[in-house]
Amino acid sequence: MRKKRKNYTAQEKVAILKRHLVDQTPVSNLCDEYQLQPTVFYRWQKEFFENGAAAFEKDNSRRKKAEEKRIAQLEAKLQTKNEVLSELMEEHVQLKKELGEL
Repeated sequence: MRKKRKNYTAQEKVAILKRHLVDQTPVSNLCDEYQLQPTVFYRWQKEFFENGAAAFEKDNSRRKKAEEKRIAQLEAKLQTKNEVLSELMEEHVQLKKELGEL
């Protein structure tokens, strides 16, 4: 009969890795205690170190929102300028037609 698979939360995984890295608990002891395969433990450790930089990154969401707001403002300004230019060109063409230059 198969064992029921245990799904560990992110906090549990970090706690297990911390016991190894900080408390110097051997991997074999942790694997026996939590009924883990060593390959699973080392995969968690690899993911932890690969994604560790995310913990030190600043909150980019505010900066992204400000940047998106600025882009929207600039696009609106550009749209307004295009509309004004279009109106001026229409008037220019109409004036040329009235003067007989076109």
